[in-house]
Amino acid sequence: MKTQKPRIGHGYDLHRLEKQHPEGPGRPFILAGVTLEHVKGPVSHSDGDAVYHAVTDALLGALGEEDIGQLFPDDAPEWDGEDSAIFLKEAGRRVAEAGFDIGNLDVTIICQKPKIGPHKGAMRQNLAEILATSPEDVNVKAKTHEEVDAVGEGRAVEVHAVVLLFPKG
Repeated sequence: MKTQKPRIGHGYDLHRLEKQHPEGPGRPFILAGVTLEHVKGPVSHSDGDAVYHAVTDALLGALGEEDIGQLFPDDAPEWDGEDSAIFLKEAGRRVAEAGFDIGNLDVTIICQKPKIGPHKGAMRQNLAEILATSPEDVNVKAKTHEEVDAVGEGRAVEVHAVVLLFPKG
């Protein structure tokens, strides 16, 4: 990247949630690397971590690069069930390689259940660790959809992420 000025990126992800399979545990509900106890899990190709997906897209967007679906296609067998931390690490690597540091990252998780509040600290820590930044530069918020639409009815989880990048040095 030639431009060395601050850059902002926005990322978004949404996954449908389905009940776990009766004959097995099904796909666990993972957000920001934290496995949440819940009767439903995401319908996805990878592990379905909507936070890591949204943050990956925010970082790639700030750099003006392709999005997560272009870099890690959901029809590629090698990404089936894969830990989404791999995608986030690659986006973080690209940020560093382009000569940027994370100024701050702000994430909003929207889901009716389970409650996110008790897990926000661990989520912030996981994000900060993968992105080699301070937890003070990472914020995680949670909202419900007040029982409106698929998210509010507990049939989906939605995540928005905004990141500010600064040139190194």
